[in-house]
Amino acid sequence: MKNIALKVCPLLMVLLSLYQYTLAQSKPTWIWYPGDFEIWLSNQMQNRRTDRGTFFPVFWKFDSHYPLIDFHKDFALTAPEEVSIHTEGIYNVKIDGEPLEGMPAKITVPAGKHRINIKVFNQASVPAVYVAGKTIVSDASWLVTFEDKEWIDETGKTSDISATRWLNAGSWNFNDITNPPSACKLPLTPQSAVSVAKNNAATLIDFGRETFGFIRLHGIKGKGNITLYYGESKEEALSEKGAITLDRLAFQQPVKKDSIMPLSKAFRYVNMVTDGSIQIDSVSMLYEHADVKEKGSFRCSDEEINRIYDVAKYTFHLNTREFFIDGIKRDRWIWSGDAYQSYLMNYYLFFDSNTVSRTMLALRGKDPVTSHINTIMDYTFYWFLGIYDYYLYTGDQTFIRQFYPRMQTMMEYCLGRRSKDGLMEGMPGDWIFIDWADGLSKKGAVSFEQLLLCRSLEAMALCADIANEKSDAVKYRQYATELKKKLFDLYWNETKQALVHSRVEGKQTENVTRYANMFAIFYDYFNQQQKEAVKKSVLLNDNIQHITTPYMRFYELEALCAMGEQSYVLKEMKDYWGGMLKLGATSFWEEYNPAKKGAEHYAMYGREFGKSLCHAWGASPIYLLGKYYLGVKPTAPGYASYNIQPVLGGLEWMEGQVPTPNGNISIRCSRKEMNITTAEGTGTLRFRSQVKPVCKAGSIESKGEDWYEIPLQAGKNYVINYEAVK
Repeated sequence: MKNIALKVCPLLMVLLSLYQYTLAQSKPTWIWYPGDFEIWLSNQMQNRRTDRGTFFPVFWKFDSHYPLIDFHKDFALTAPEEVSIHTEGIYNVKIDGEPLEGMPAKITVPAGKHRINIKVFNQASVPAVYVAGKTIVSDASWLVTFEDKEWIDETGKTSDISATRWLNAGSWNFNDITNPPSACKLPLTPQSAVSVAKNNAATLIDFGRETFGFIRLHGIKGKGNITLYYGESKEEALSEKGAITLDRLAFQQPVKKDSIMPLSKAFRYVNMVTDGSIQIDSVSMLYEHADVKEKGSFRCSDEEINRIYDVAKYTFHLNTREFFIDGIKRDRWIWSGDAYQSYLMNYYLFFDSNTVSRTMLALRGKDPVTSHINTIMDYTFYWFLGIYDYYLYTGDQTFIRQFYPRMQTMMEYCLGRRSKDGLMEGMPGDWIFIDWADGLSKKGAVSFEQLLLCRSLEAMALCADIANEKSDAVKYRQYATELKKKLFDLYWNETKQALVHSRVEGKQTENVTRYANMFAIFYDYFNQQQKEAVKKSVLLNDNIQHITTPYMRFYELEALCAMGEQSYVLKEMKDYWGGMLKLGATSFWEEYNPAKKGAEHYAMYGREFGKSLCHAWGASPIYLLGKYYLGVKPTAPGYASYNIQPVLGGLEWMEGQVPTPNGNISIRCSRKEMNITTAEGTGTLRFRSQVKPVCKAGSIESKGEDWYEIPLQAGKNYVINYEAVK
């Protein structure tokens, strides 16, 4: 997350595009207007939350898909070709502007050059098309528009008005004609309980750890009621008045039958209470999960850290669904701040770029912009930062070119809400979140918001260059430069050796918080002297308000790692995440305060069981261990170049893999030896050694003060003998 000048590798991008295009031609897939399926699917998913059986919708505006879409593509055929057409919605078909009768399931396209248009209407789900012929297939090379601009000439033919904006079609993995986008479902895996305890009319079922899915009741017989109380903790499941989620069922069942609950839930425990003559043979579940594969890994000499990593992985798995959500019990929604951290964790575990892009599209929605994303100012800025990192890790320019107009209108909305001083302040309808922290002031112009806007403007300048909007790039780069200067002119306090928290009525407040200061470290906004000063005056200063959420611990520990404090951070991980494990956590929580006792840990938002015990932002050790211990990070888009700087941080040894778009980088590091296997791209290994290192496979260059570097070539193995600096 350093302030890197990202460079494009044109040849690599062209070859990749040609490969993807050729691959797409091999088979048809369902296609739609780009971004519409993502918005529609997010609407389906985010409206499944319930609270005590009551529908619980999101707090912000929902957009919807365009109901009428025109799909077209030009073909040059050497022979006539029969083509089958399948759609989601009613449709018409035109060849060279001539409408065909009815809604033909098959057409024959004559030899020669022709344009096929398919116009689809569907109000309930996304208009989608599946076209299958020998060479004519639906794929992302088709063009689509929602702007139904056409006219009929004197011959009766239709022509497209040139002002119509055509985009490349959206697609995902719907390659089977029988599996259209509207049927999108996550995989289900049957699982059994690990223990069952009966107590009169109540049965407590324990599935052994936090999980997510559908409860299945086997062999129901009799007349009466069944109530299921779900709990992430045993206390919650046993609290008939406090359990957040439940199912109430009534049966008149003379013969045995099974029943699967209609909505998925988050739970470890389920308390089943029956009355009347109801009998049930057993209870199991269908575990619902995303079809993502682990590509990254981490193991080390410290078993507690290994356990923390494993539980972080499982936590992240649970919150990776159709999108990256915040928590599986509460809220089950897509929050931009939570999602931004998930993107970064994803790059070191799954490297699933589709889930990242789907989530960003769902969060952005459509024009016109009428509020901040999730109504939260800082969450809008995280959306821009997510795009910046998406390009750095994946190298995907197509996404940016396609959706730059949505970035531009979102940024112009933000810039239009600045104060007369050119600063972001909360306006009516804005929520300034920052973090859950007691007594945290949101008044005035908060330094943290200015810093996030500055970084977002840098991201916009980069995206404008890629989209070939050169005047925009100049404008946003100038805005960023001006705001960065203001940040230090207006918020840096020489006496406190830190950025102050805010300005109210044009004056600095006395309060110093960690937020802007730690972000400015890993964004490289501070010079080295300022970094050292802030580390002492803020990050390692117990008089500065402490952070109790994993959400902001993520950034606090990242800043410390960026300052070379991996040994300190390792102890903090063991204390903070290890503290949750010692309390029996099987997934990581939304918030952890070691001062709390017993069931106090489950309370939040004024509710006895209001806290999420499985929250995506709790999984940050995945990112920290991959980026700052294994030490792998891209320095050019798509890992065209990258750095490896392993830091043991008090460990005796560590090993792992970091995924890239073109294979994994493998690392094993002890105090005496490093073993590195590279992926595609040009790498640089940087490390410290107390003795002159030896490496037969590469040339070693001394950088002074015990620092050494080795250039790394693609697809090679390097063994380095050295002695780690303590």
